[in-house]
Amino acid sequence: MTETAPTRRPRLTDVPSSTPEAGRERESFGYAWRLWAIVVLFGAIVLARSAAIGVPVRDPDGQMFQDRILKAFGFLVAIALAEAVLRSGRRWWRPVSVWRTLRERWSSQRIVLVATGLLAYHLVYLGYRNLKSWNAFNPLRDDDLLELDKALFLGHSPAVVLHSLFGEAGAADFFALVYRSFTYVIVLALIGTLALVPSVRKGYVFLCAATYAWILGTLSYYLLPSLGPYATAPWEFDGLRVTKITETQAEYLTERAHFLANPAAPDAFVSLGAFASLHVGFSTLVFLMTRYYGLKRVSRVMGIYLVLVVISTVYFGWHYVSDDIAGALLAASALALGHWTVHPRWRRAPS
Repeated sequence: MTETAPTRRPRLTDVPSSTPEAGRERESFGYAWRLWAIVVLFGAIVLARSAAIGVPVRDPDGQMFQDRILKAFGFLVAIALAEAVLRSGRRWWRPVSVWRTLRERWSSQRIVLVATGLLAYHLVYLGYRNLKSWNAFNPLRDDDLLELDKALFLGHSPAVVLHSLFGEAGAADFFALVYRSFTYVIVLALIGTLALVPSVRKGYVFLCAATYAWILGTLSYYLLPSLGPYATAPWEFDGLRVTKITETQAEYLTERAHFLANPAAPDAFVSLGAFASLHVGFSTLVFLMTRYYGLKRVSRVMGIYLVLVVISTVYFGWHYVSDDIAGALLAASALALGHWTVHPRWRRAPS
């Protein structure tokens, strides 16, 4: 009786570039053109708003576009190279083998699609940050959101409840670490997807969803302009240990006052916006994408991380509970729109 070799579950990196789906990608770039159509439309809105208020689009110290896109491409090269080294197996030490592995994955078509996709994503992010800054001109709705929070918690402040539950010293350091890790988690998740998922089309689902998340986030800011509980009820956070988070919150309030006093100043820029929570929104999006790509173990880790991010946003008063709920709904909507952009209903989606 012959023994059959044990089967191994296929991984994302096991799919060869010559799959039928890869062939379809070579035939059609419709999803890339649809993404750029959204970028152009959003850019037109940004420019129209800029002209209406008389404040130019800004990239203060290159932090909103230049630095971010350079870092994104740096991460992309590093992840792609590391993956090629690992896929080369025993020949990892031979540059020729690593180069051959890179060429198998990174065709000229893939390079163009990923590079232009990242450019589109960062252009939308630049527009989002400027629209968010200009939202400072609109009247605030913090009182309504604060009342809603207390109604949800039977008259209690959810932040004060968390302070009583976790304490205000060691927990502050821990949740500060969680909150600040957000930027790295999101960037590595997006760049890692574009670098490691063999099908560019499948990677574009995440890219498009993330792009929509910034756009929907902008819409939510203008729907309910707000600063967050720490600015509306600062006494509730007086007992927290001073961390990088509390220092940043003070800086953001100073920046907003400077912008409102002199919007024409070259360094005038606002970073505050509470509704909806894009920390929760993007953390939820990454969690949903791990499920979408079938990464069950990673999704469990991201599920725990998502819970910690939700707690940290309320703990420090960055967001109201309603902001976090809206952020989760925003992520689900962004994923639906991202999938629709890549696989429109009028065309049959690949199996």
